[in-house]
Amino acid sequence: MSHLFTLNRFFWKYRRRFFFGIFFVVLTNYFRILSPQLTGYIINSVIAALKPGSAMAPHVGNSGYNFIVRYIIDWMGGLSFHQKILATGLTLIGLALISGFFMFLMRQTIIVMSRLIEFDQKNQIFAHYQKLDNTFYKQHSTGDLMNRISEDVSRVRMYTGPAIMYFINLAAVIGFSLFFMLRSDVKLTLVSLCPLPVLAIAIYYVNTIINKKSERIQVMLSNLTTNAQESYSGIRVIKSFVQENQMFRFFKQNSETYRDNALSLAKTEAIYFPSMALLIGLSTLITIMVGSLDVVNGVPGADVGKIAEFVMYIQMLTFPVSAIGWTASMTQRAATSQRRINEFLLTDTEIKDAPGAKDIAISGKIKIENLNFTYQNTGIHAIKDLNLTILPGEKIAVVGRTGSGKSTFAKLLLRMYNADKGFIRYDDVQVDDIKLHSLRNQVSFVPQEVFLFSDTIKNNILFGKADGTDEEVFEAARQSGIYSDIINFDNGFETLVGERGVTLSGGQKQRISIARALIKKPELVIFDDCLSAVDARTEKEILGHLYQYLQDRTAIIITHRIFSLFNFDRVIVMEQGRIAEQGTHAELLKAGGLYAAMYHRQQEQQPGEDV
Repeated sequence: MSHLFTLNRFFWKYRRRFFFGIFFVVLTNYFRILSPQLTGYIINSVIAALKPGSAMAPHVGNSGYNFIVRYIIDWMGGLSFHQKILATGLTLIGLALISGFFMFLMRQTIIVMSRLIEFDQKNQIFAHYQKLDNTFYKQHSTGDLMNRISEDVSRVRMYTGPAIMYFINLAAVIGFSLFFMLRSDVKLTLVSLCPLPVLAIAIYYVNTIINKKSERIQVMLSNLTTNAQESYSGIRVIKSFVQENQMFRFFKQNSETYRDNALSLAKTEAIYFPSMALLIGLSTLITIMVGSLDVVNGVPGADVGKIAEFVMYIQMLTFPVSAIGWTASMTQRAATSQRRINEFLLTDTEIKDAPGAKDIAISGKIKIENLNFTYQNTGIHAIKDLNLTILPGEKIAVVGRTGSGKSTFAKLLLRMYNADKGFIRYDDVQVDDIKLHSLRNQVSFVPQEVFLFSDTIKNNILFGKADGTDEEVFEAARQSGIYSDIINFDNGFETLVGERGVTLSGGQKQRISIARALIKKPELVIFDDCLSAVDARTEKEILGHLYQYLQDRTAIIITHRIFSLFNFDRVIVMEQGRIAEQGTHAELLKAGGLYAAMYHRQQEQQPGEDV
């Protein structure tokens, strides 16, 4: 339950709605509680009129009535019997309407408050997700992240809205009922409420079971969501390997586990709620029996109207008391969900602005000293004692085998990870002392894993520069070699690419990703093996455009291919996280080392092509 304390700031933010909601709950039940007293009075009046002077005829009127009821009784004192019946009926309808009006206001304050809290909480979680670093996303599945921002937040809303409202309503109903019941008849009050201790014990026991089952169900739901999300994302792989039946069996197995646990929880609740109704019914029967015996035996103060009044009190208590279990269940589920939400909200990212970090204008000068980095989740030492200086305007090629540390090097330059040892400096300012937004806003990065949003081609390119003009979009498309492909689509730049760009080829996705980077026109451009899916002719066309575009810019092009037609200032050859060789294309060929071997092997595999 302590996890729910983190919601208190939302209650304080919407305190006006919250406190007005409590006020309307009290007014709703205040006007409801007058009906049993007025009903008891009119029943006694009917009996007195039918049997005047009889020993069974009660005294009309009760000093325990509310002052409003006493005022109504005094007002009806001068009316005839039939007029009194009509006036009572109209008064009961009026009380119901007033109570219903305040109930409407109650829901408009508390339930609307819960929707506003849900809105704020989803925004808070999404904003926090965007701050977390790559290590976090390597350790947690997308399905689990989605489940916490959707299902868990919805369960918390059930607490901040219905559960809170019903709990306050319960307190108001019990408070008013007990007050007037005790004022009317202490003995009948104690008798009618005697099943409540049993009810309290049952609630405590069952809620413990519900809480444990709710935790298991939430974990299983996350697993089920992850399973479904991965299947949808990888549907082409599933179909190509004809694994539809296998994936369905796996999903069905997880689904059946979730179903069995959900049914087990439903059975617990199904037994619980009728048990509550049984105890309420038992209370009603005891009240009628004891009250009737008092009337028959002529106990002073006992009358039929009082029995009817107490039965109505008990009926008014039926839903709130039976809702104790439901409210407690919602609260327990919300506590479980909020604990899961807090786990992520309390997770801090290591990649954040250092105290005193500032904005700087990057010219493209980079100095790297003794850089080391090890992946925490795998223990792989990806970068080892790397030293490098890149001058403004230089064009650097970084080549090497798969796993040599090329992509890790690029991510460290963008500070996607923090180095274990060593330094990266931009214009003599350590990368940790530069604001992340400032750094990444001045660098264009084309990642190895291309990602396009489910939007138009134009909007995917504009993702690199939200305020870009149409002409800038067209120019970026030309420079990346995708313009001619786009204009041949039926809808041109307004073509929807589908989820993750599923409607496009691999080469088209890569070129759109390049266009997205080029439209920023930054001082530093980093391409991470972004031409792997294009053919040699398209590659030459793109390199030709890039050579012109990068004339006055610093560029780092990471690749597994050797571009001999691109005039690089230096070529860096990486091997097992270290710089094995560096120099110009001609110098490295003459040296006859790793680079020369890679180049000759590439020429043998692609005879007649020089790129």
